[in-house]
Amino acid sequence: MTRKLFGTDGVRGTANSEPMTAETALKLGMAAGRHFTRGAHRHVAVIGKDTRLSGYLLEPALTAGFISVGMDVVLVGPLPTPAVAMLTRSLRADLGVMISASHNPYQDNGIKLFGPDGFKLSDEDELSIEDKMFNGLAEYRVGSDHLGRAKRLDDAVGRYIEYVKATFPRGLRLDGLKIVIDCANGAAYKVAPTVLWELGAEVVPVGVSPDGFNINRDCGSLATGTLSEQVAAHGADLGIALDGDADRVVLCDEHGSLIDGDQLMALIGDLWHRSGQLKGGGIVATVMSNLGLERFLAARGIGLVRTNVGDRYVLERMRRDGFNVGGEQSGHIILSDHSTTGDGLVAALQVLAALIQSGRPASEVLRLFTPLPQLLKNVRVSGRPVAEVLADAAVTSAIEAAEGRLSGKGRLLIRKSGTEPLIRVMAEGEDQALVGAVVDDIIDAIRRVAG
Repeated sequence: MTRKLFGTDGVRGTANSEPMTAETALKLGMAAGRHFTRGAHRHVAVIGKDTRLSGYLLEPALTAGFISVGMDVVLVGPLPTPAVAMLTRSLRADLGVMISASHNPYQDNGIKLFGPDGFKLSDEDELSIEDKMFNGLAEYRVGSDHLGRAKRLDDAVGRYIEYVKATFPRGLRLDGLKIVIDCANGAAYKVAPTVLWELGAEVVPVGVSPDGFNINRDCGSLATGTLSEQVAAHGADLGIALDGDADRVVLCDEHGSLIDGDQLMALIGDLWHRSGQLKGGGIVATVMSNLGLERFLAARGIGLVRTNVGDRYVLERMRRDGFNVGGEQSGHIILSDHSTTGDGLVAALQVLAALIQSGRPASEVLRLFTPLPQLLKNVRVSGRPVAEVLADAAVTSAIEAAEGRLSGKGRLLIRKSGTEPLIRVMAEGEDQALVGAVVDDIIDAIRRVAG
């Protein structure tokens, strides 16, 4: 059965347009609440959000949906996605909800759901919730004497700060480090600078003045120019950039050069391998991760398992085969010894621990391999369905020709976005000119077909 509402990372769309309307959020709250009403105890949902204006629209709608099926609601306000996952477990709640469109601009929003174990939902759970949404919701309403209640958790920020600090090696401090932290005007704008300051760093905060509209605008992990500029301007030792809901992270060294998720996985994987902490014999990454990462790990006897794009697929493989390090090139880093989902702050602290212990500059510690030339371009498709465009003979012919040119010299990856009407075209190989040429040829074919 195909999911109608859920994508690769929850439900996402333009705020106040379907499916990101108050009506749909209400129905989703009712259906998810009913799905997770199991047993005779008082049931609880935790709701967090990022800093988008539309959070004020979706939060009360979801709350009303849960209350109408007899579920209590704990509201934690703006907090990172991993904080909601952590609090769901800590509070023994029945499910957690994060209202966020992650790295997307403020016009978009999304709803991510976590089960009582703090993990994102399975396809089966999502299908069951969708079925309830579209079939007989009225029967799930409880009587007026069994309605749920809602309350705010005043110390949610403090709880998450202490949780994150506890993942940093005991006995280490960040004294002597000047760190630029770019919070993307998003969910971590309070917690991230506080964590670093309490561990002893001199902190230069950026992107910590959200106004409902400026989340991810010219800042954060997808707009790292701001981070590099601030590192240079302040003579900082390191820069850290989070995205809007702080489940992904990228860094830059003291020269402002970018350190992506592949380099971070290489560093943490190698460090944990040498200390005996690495489980599963390797790490899990997606098909987007650079071949340079795979070669680096192989030279050290560390395996690399690839999955489809999406941190949920990385995590599913990690849980199935016992890995404890995984992630994406984009900066979703999952360290399952510490958290149940990607956590940008937790990953950054592991990197900072390695930096402190080495006593060397970030430029020497954080870049462990030379990536192969890799190019990713996105094409927005609005006139025709994405699947129809990809199946067109002109596009399939261009893809076949590109694969022939790259044969034995690189690889090609074409996929549709799970969250936006985009087609992503990626090529990788030893010859940078060839990589660029094959990507452009496919992009041109897609644009002609899509009109």
